[in-house]
Amino acid sequence: MTDYSALIYETRDHKAYITLNRPDRLNAINDEMPGEINAAIERANDDDDVRVIILQGAGRAFCAGYDLKQYAEGDPTNRWAQDAVWDPIKDYKAMKRNTDDFFKLWRSLKPTIAKVRGFAIAGGSDIALSCDMLIMADDAKIGYPPARVWGCPTTAMWVYRLGAQRAKRMLLTGDTIPGTQAAEWGLALESVPEVELDEAVDALADRIVGVPINQLVMQKLMINQAYDNMGLGGTQILATLFDGITRHSAEGRWFKDFAERDGFHKAVAWRDSGRHIPDGGGALPTEADLADLG
Repeated sequence: MTDYSALIYETRDHKAYITLNRPDRLNAINDEMPGEINAAIERANDDDDVRVIILQGAGRAFCAGYDLKQYAEGDPTNRWAQDAVWDPIKDYKAMKRNTDDFFKLWRSLKPTIAKVRGFAIAGGSDIALSCDMLIMADDAKIGYPPARVWGCPTTAMWVYRLGAQRAKRMLLTGDTIPGTQAAEWGLALESVPEVELDEAVDALADRIVGVPINQLVMQKLMINQAYDNMGLGGTQILATLFDGITRHSAEGRWFKDFAERDGFHKAVAWRDSGRHIPDGGGALPTEADLADLG
């Protein structure tokens, strides 16, 4: 694939630059983006002139997650829509395909660097955390808010990056953290002022490009196999199944009903505010509750 609709592919100075290119939607993930990421990584791996791959977002964000507005608000033409009787394997097949496409960044023989400005949220954090290294702007935000309701991170990289305690801190709250804290915790390699982000990423990439490809490949494979031995593949299968369940549980149906009645952005605002999400679904918020939300 050399023609892309959701990203831009460029090479210079032994570096491949993959730019997620839906800036009007904060580079939210559409149906085309996962496969195009996979194809672009294959292209870079097949190019003997490329030593390192840099993934970034056009405009003011890295990636704001899946573009779910149509699905959440009940558009029956959206390919993710299902009837009341949910087919978990249909859901799993689609989401596992996307997860594997994102994880091509991790499985890539050549090193991958995520350059994160703005937001790497929800599915966007899955993409960023599939890269070997993250460099973030100090004020960029990363997190997985759908952990509160309607999602589970299918790449499962939070625990492998942060360890159990801090992974639980993130996924039991759905909070986001800035680049400065991500770097302090080791989730990002470093954070820098936003105006210095491009320079910092290129400096790291330039240090890597002097190394022969076969040396880069062997070092990366050696490190990655340790994660495979820790059960990464099995954890991703479980996480992807759980992701489908979260969208079809009673609480997930409650969230979707909320989005269909009041709009996806209002439902997300409720979720991210920390307001109570009732076990088993229950009644939707009243107009007074929404007015108080702002």
